[in-house]
Amino acid sequence: MISLVAVLAVNAQDAQYQDIHYTVDENRLTAEVGPNPRAAGEVFIPETIIVGQNTYTVIAVGDKAFKGCKNLTAIVLPKTIERVYRSAFDGTGIMLDKENWSDGCLWIDSILIATDKTIKPRFVVPEGTRLIAAGAFQGNKTIVRVELPACIRRIDHETFRDCKNLQKVIIPKTVTSIGEEAFTGSGIYLNENKWKRGAFIIDDCLIATNNDLPAKYIFKNKIPIRLIAERAFANKKNLRTVTIPATVTAIPTAAFYGCEALTDVTIPETVREVGNFAFYNCPLLRSALLPRGLERLGDGAFYGCVNLKEQVLGDKIEVLGRATFYTCRGLKSLALPSRLRRIDAGCFAGCASLEAIELPAALTFLGDKAFAGCAVLRKIAIPAGVNSLNKQVFQGCTRLYRIDLPDGLYAIGDEALDGCLALERINIPLSTFRIGVRAFHNCQQLRGVVLVDHIHMIEEGAFMECKMLEEVVLPAGLQHLQRGAFSQCINLQKLVLNPRLKRIDDGAFFGCRSLREVQWNDSLQAVGAEAFMDCKHLRTPMLAPAVEIGKNAFKNCK
Repeated sequence: MISLVAVLAVNAQDAQYQDIHYTVDENRLTAEVGPNPRAAGEVFIPETIIVGQNTYTVIAVGDKAFKGCKNLTAIVLPKTIERVYRSAFDGTGIMLDKENWSDGCLWIDSILIATDKTIKPRFVVPEGTRLIAAGAFQGNKTIVRVELPACIRRIDHETFRDCKNLQKVIIPKTVTSIGEEAFTGSGIYLNENKWKRGAFIIDDCLIATNNDLPAKYIFKNKIPIRLIAERAFANKKNLRTVTIPATVTAIPTAAFYGCEALTDVTIPETVREVGNFAFYNCPLLRSALLPRGLERLGDGAFYGCVNLKEQVLGDKIEVLGRATFYTCRGLKSLALPSRLRRIDAGCFAGCASLEAIELPAALTFLGDKAFAGCAVLRKIAIPAGVNSLNKQVFQGCTRLYRIDLPDGLYAIGDEALDGCLALERINIPLSTFRIGVRAFHNCQQLRGVVLVDHIHMIEEGAFMECKMLEEVVLPAGLQHLQRGAFSQCINLQKLVLNPRLKRIDDGAFFGCRSLREVQWNDSLQAVGAEAFMDCKHLRTPMLAPAVEIGKNAFKNCK
């Protein structure tokens, strides 16, 4: 089974920029300020950072980013910041210095970070506040009423959690999203009169649900619901069907997470966004047809929906996120939008019934493991804009017998076609220069492969256990053949070394028991340990004395 953690974290990388630690997303080109336990003095966070060849936009200050940094006295946050965690500044010099507080509030660059008991019970958040940090009011027992300004777009997770005396919050129409457990344990949340038919509603926002929720839920409210909070229906074991009202424009993150009995969801045409993990692990979900006008479908949106057999993707979708249809084993076919330019990591991984899919011409990126484990997928054509087959992209596609590669392809990544048992032939484009680690490992029916002259990297185990290969001519540009590259190719009979090849690594042709003929070259400098071990029909060659020969390099040869 493909690991969820591996699929979702595959593009998250640690980075250092001007002495500050970040986590960057290589696909989305965004960055989050990560843990910086030694930060001190004044810290400047820029709008963008440059790491390697890429420029990343800084959009968040992460959980506990500067926690405990008592010598951190000031920080400048950029306008690109979309999310800040209150815990990011716990125990810092900024938070401990009372001169940084005003009327019970800690502010950093118009962001409300935290509150204390000196805040007014009836608090109006000032106009011009651009963000409220996650957990900014958490546990505050002083506040009774909070009025949010029209400039606020989001109420983040745990913002008012455990505010025992909070009785009223005025949410403006400008708020378009509410995080998970934003009001859990607050006075207003604990007020039974605020719950109707198992739903907790403030103004026209559905915040949470409980076990009194009907199995067949249809929104019935005097004021139409316009917004559903994150995880609002999460883990409701008895919920079977839901009809979402036409006043709603987004299904938020993890809205129906873990609803194990959910079978049908009616989604109106007004919905433009489905958030990350919206229907995560809803194993009985059969029908949740997306509207044609949908613009965004989040990571893991239908992760683990093993009974989902049909889906519609409108033409406005340009990106399919990580693990979007992960292990949707009932999904047999899907028409992709013509404007689709990215299919991210693990998007269709484990879709064991996916028989056919046509990739649109606009596509430029296929993420790691995008189609891994699509066991009945038989053929696929890679569009011209895709210049690399990424790691494990078609790993375990056991019935894939044909893949058409574009002329501009420059690399076939690690384990890209590992375990494609039915693949018989592959035409490698002239532009290709790298064949990655175990790229064609265990392609047991692979008979025909022409290694074009531009290839200068054939990495470890690239063609290991390709049992039907009979002849290999190494490309003119190759100088170093890596470990186990053609090991256990038991039907390989003829090998032609190119004139520039200098080194054959350990076990490169180990167990090639049918190998009879090798055309050696004069430039060879080293043959690694067990390189030709158990090549029973190969005569030990007369190599030049200067050639370094490893232990057992020709053991069990003639």
